[in-house]
Amino acid sequence: MMMVIGSLVFASALVASIAIIASTVSPQWRRIVRLATGQVEEPFAPLATLAHAERRIAVRRWASAPMPASMRRFREAA
Repeated sequence: MMMVIGSLVFASALVASIAIIASTVSPQWRRIVRLATGQVEEPFAPLATLAHAERRIAVRRWASAPMPASMRRFREAA
């Protein structure tokens, strides 16, 4: 009787562990397959995107700032 109970406990633990692994892997299976086939994924870099946006904003501010007359004549000559 103890052998039956022991095997049921271990069998249910095995089923539970397989279900937990399957539930964590299933949402990411496409990504796992892509990485397994050798395709490199694009790195997640939110700070780089933010820095690029800040530079773009700074350039727009600089371009819209009033320009001294000497610089304006220099640009018009070019």
